[in-house]
Amino acid sequence: MNSSFNKFLTFKTMLTALIIIVFSTNFLLIERVDALSDSKQLVLDAWTLVNEGFYDPEKFDEINWKKIRQKTLQKQIETSEEAYFAIEDMLRPLEDPYTRILRPKDYELLKSSNFGSEINGVGLQLGEDDSNKVKVVSTLGGSPAEEAGIVSGDFIEKVDGISSEELGLANTASKLRGESGTKVLVEISTESGEIREIDLERRSVDLRPVRTKRLRDDSHTIGYLRITQFSESVPKKVEEALQELKEKEVEGLILDLRNNSGGLVSSGIAVADSLLSEKPIVETKNRNGIKDAITSQKETSYDGPMVTLVNKGTASASEILAGSLQDNGRSILMGDQTYGKGLIQSLKSLGENSGVAITVASYLTPKGNNIQGQGITPEKLLDLPDASEYGSAEDKWVRNAELFLDSFLEKEEVSIQTPEISNEEI
Repeated sequence: MNSSFNKFLTFKTMLTALIIIVFSTNFLLIERVDALSDSKQLVLDAWTLVNEGFYDPEKFDEINWKKIRQKTLQKQIETSEEAYFAIEDMLRPLEDPYTRILRPKDYELLKSSNFGSEINGVGLQLGEDDSNKVKVVSTLGGSPAEEAGIVSGDFIEKVDGISSEELGLANTASKLRGESGTKVLVEISTESGEIREIDLERRSVDLRPVRTKRLRDDSHTIGYLRITQFSESVPKKVEEALQELKEKEVEGLILDLRNNSGGLVSSGIAVADSLLSEKPIVETKNRNGIKDAITSQKETSYDGPMVTLVNKGTASASEILAGSLQDNGRSILMGDQTYGKGLIQSLKSLGENSGVAITVASYLTPKGNNIQGQGITPEKLLDLPDASEYGSAEDKWVRNAELFLDSFLEKEEVSIQTPEISNEEI
């Protein structure tokens, strides 16, 4: 009896001690979480957003994502800037340059470029190549970078004497931005290996995302529509431009997507919807492996013959549009191989007016082509130098597209006239 009673007392004592340990541990953990500084909370919030949204969760297991969070929170992080650097270090093992921290200035600038009509800077859209070198995707029309002769495919070697390799993509882009009137020294290398230094003065760049005009020759009237990027206002502006061109009785359309590095994917899809009738636009694949096909509505804003101009600076949302037009046989693509960005980002807000861009999905063209790192090959390649001003009278790419449409329209006229001759003979 005493033996059994003693065993019971021993068990009760151990159980009580265990409960005390568990509750003490939980209490300590709660205290530790509650005790997180604002700066460390910023890091934890960024980790959570990426953890919930990143398109490739298998990567988390590969890099031990939870351990990275633990190690990062153990660092001494006392200021917002230290938090941003810690987040950059934390995201680096994902090996995705598009999943990145956006400091307040960069976050505000990205939002304004998506929703506004102008930005301050030098007018460069940047990406990374396979070797993680910072590469020019495109230059904005009328920007300091374009005027200095920087083109798609050039590499940013240094910004104000600091190596872009040391800075990384996000910090390189950040250092290029700034107040109008200030200057930045940029070292550029070309694909052929030539290196040059350029002193660029930052200024306000008018994005003018949609530009249009009518091209006339002796026989036909062609509409020219240039989209420089896909911001929130673009679908409506495109609708208005197409309506205006239809009222001018254009017989064909040249859609110019050269140096359009993308923007809001939803805007690119909306423009595709206005040019396609009940056709697949794009197929997206999220973190669960689910492929969602997006199909256009029946009504279109323009259903006449088209040529679409693309080049190395045509990327992301522009490639979604170009790929949908090509795969559905809606438009001939003319120009050069596109950039090859087949990943979609979502922009999330963090504290301190900062944000984080997260790659949330990949996409395929209607025929199932994955263009990430590959790009889209036009049916007709143009071995011609780009014009200094797109759409001008000296733009040989536009002239080639115009001649192609003229030829197509003439053949169409012959095919319409032929049955009338046959009926007369009968």
